[in-house]
Amino acid sequence: MNAVHIGVINVSDRAAAGVYDDVPGKAVVETLREYLTTEFEPVYRVIPDEQPELEAAMIEMADVHGCCLIVTTGGTGPAPRDVTPEATEAVCQKMMPGFGELMRTTSLQYVPTAILSRQTAGIRGSTLILNLPGRPKAIRECLDAVFPAVPYCIARVAPDWAAQSATAAAIAS
Repeated sequence: MNAVHIGVINVSDRAAAGVYDDVPGKAVVETLREYLTTEFEPVYRVIPDEQPELEAAMIEMADVHGCCLIVTTGGTGPAPRDVTPEATEAVCQKMMPGFGELMRTTSLQYVPTAILSRQTAGIRGSTLILNLPGRPKAIRECLDAVFPAVPYCIARVAPDWAAQSATAAAIAS
């Protein structure tokens, strides 16, 4: 049986340069391990806030590694170098704005500046790409809110893959 691959990308100039540890990406993997009963293999990257690099990483994870899910952290704010939503839109065939809407609504319960966040989600082929904020606490809050829809979405965009793989079917249940 093929292992389920899930992409995790921390988008951070400082983490990519080794200025600080990649806490957000590790928080995503830890949270997913709590949610999923099925083993998965993370395909993991820490890259700077550079749209071409981010697009290339998402394309590789989806098209080469066959990730059913790619989760990004960081790069969703209003700063000039925050380009994660733009990169996601550039590589996706369909956007899924409800994910971002729910994450912002959830985050507004904790911080008034959540309105500045531009989290989104989209579909590239058979892959769901989900943009999360960069702080571990916010990552957990947002994943708690949207994760119930993630397996269903994956099963809808990759029904043949889910039907053929017991592991994928476990994620989709």
